[in-house]
Amino acid sequence: MAKFCVLLSVLLMLQVSRACDGSNEEDQSGSARQQSDDYYANAYGFTPETWNALYYPSSLPVTEYPGQYEGRTTLSSPTPISVNPFAKYFANSNTGEEVNPAEGRFAFGALGTNLINTGIFNNRFTPANTFRPFQNFGNRVPIIVNPNFNNPVSGFDDCTSPSGESGICVPGKVCSLFGGRPSGSCILGKVCCVNAITTCGGTVTLNNTFWQSPTTAVSAPSTCALTVRMNSKLAEQLKKPICQIRLDFVSFTIGRPTLGVCADTFTVGGSTSIVPTICGENTGQHMYVDVPSSAITPTDVQLIFNFAAGTATRAWNIKIAMLPCGASYLAPTDCLQYFTSATGRVRSFNWQDAAGGHQLNNQNYNICFRTELVSAQRATQMCVSVCTVTNGGDAFSITTTPSVTGAGVAAVPLAGANSAVGISISDGANPPVLTATCLYDFLVIAGSRDANGVENDRYCGSQLNPAIGTAAAPGAATSIQVCSPIRAFKMTYRTDGTELAIGAPFSPATPIGAIADNANTGFCLDFQER
Repeated sequence: MAKFCVLLSVLLMLQVSRACDGSNEEDQSGSARQQSDDYYANAYGFTPETWNALYYPSSLPVTEYPGQYEGRTTLSSPTPISVNPFAKYFANSNTGEEVNPAEGRFAFGALGTNLINTGIFNNRFTPANTFRPFQNFGNRVPIIVNPNFNNPVSGFDDCTSPSGESGICVPGKVCSLFGGRPSGSCILGKVCCVNAITTCGGTVTLNNTFWQSPTTAVSAPSTCALTVRMNSKLAEQLKKPICQIRLDFVSFTIGRPTLGVCADTFTVGGSTSIVPTICGENTGQHMYVDVPSSAITPTDVQLIFNFAAGTATRAWNIKIAMLPCGASYLAPTDCLQYFTSATGRVRSFNWQDAAGGHQLNNQNYNICFRTELVSAQRATQMCVSVCTVTNGGDAFSITTTPSVTGAGVAAVPLAGANSAVGISISDGANPPVLTATCLYDFLVIAGSRDANGVENDRYCGSQLNPAIGTAAAPGAATSIQVCSPIRAFKMTYRTDGTELAIGAPFSPATPIGAIADNANTGFCLDFQER
């Protein structure tokens, strides 16, 4: 019996030792391993060391609270995204299971994922022993990604450099490959890579990229454009499909408008939301741009500057942030601007604290505010007041109200013309109170009222005040604070296409005529949630 056991052991050892006894099989093994290493190097910037890899237990999904801000119901509240980037590498891939991840009954962690997916259990060449019980197990281990959590272990996640610049965590070689600049460090030997583009006609695929004006003077007339490419099949976007882009104008100066009309323009193409054309001085402003999910419809968004003839100053530095689908910090739909603090300042585009500023024509967008906690309770109202100016600017000037006398208000034609630019009579008080009607250029703050309970939704003219005097004494002397209890807190800003006089009253296109209003500057408001 002992001899038989020894003989059987020798036979088994010979069987195992011949697994790669031919040169062709050795070539297959080396080729398969090289392909595996190349895939990891290209997709993630590193080659896995299966047995020496650190073990990081998988994090449990964090339960989201519904209604983090108005505009999103419980049914549409953010949920973790399940992505299996290795599905296409297995014969029996079932893509339907990516959205229904199996329970983690086996605590393999990262070591188990490495063993299953690096060719040890799933050989990419025909082995001597065809019995492979773990062949399809790799398909049952999806990668769970919480869009609200930046995992420093994985690649291409957000980071902030010591100088305050935004970047992404990648190995140093990957940073150089993308033309980035290392600034600071992340864990596991990675660097915080700050990526900047200073050319026209380039393409961006990395999150937190800065598009800066060329180092040489921009010629005019000319066009300077940048393409933002979003595709979940790209290695740098593999785990987080993109649904929104945020543009932060770190600096932004191009030609100013004439009577509200832009000669130099900045436009955004490829978005599913309305993005107005802007120009002038917009440093410190921001925009949220809605796009289709990059996991369903790969999309290119174009950022386009068109420069007219002339010698205006043209310089910009725009941070481009790609926001993943399902993240709690996405802006509500159709909100061009979104503020997430209890206090702050909101300005119309091209508003500046200086004489000679002008509001822009054809603006039509929403400004949204997340409901914050104030004294450990959700805010119940938002109040706004004009900001303080120190350099000759006008904090509120939207279709400036012409001077009107008490006798003039009684005249029907004059009252009709003034209604177009901000005056009408309310008969709810004695004497009657004048409130703004504002047909063409206005700021909407739904349900807003002053401390005396005078309420109005639309604001225009030269003062932020729902009561513009009385019939006997028209004209509001000062701007005051107004508050609105309607949630979600939102403003809507709208201007028409001209600052010139609107004639032909009573026509279908211009039901009421209006005088010229070419001194408008827009608005600058301080907001506070209470």
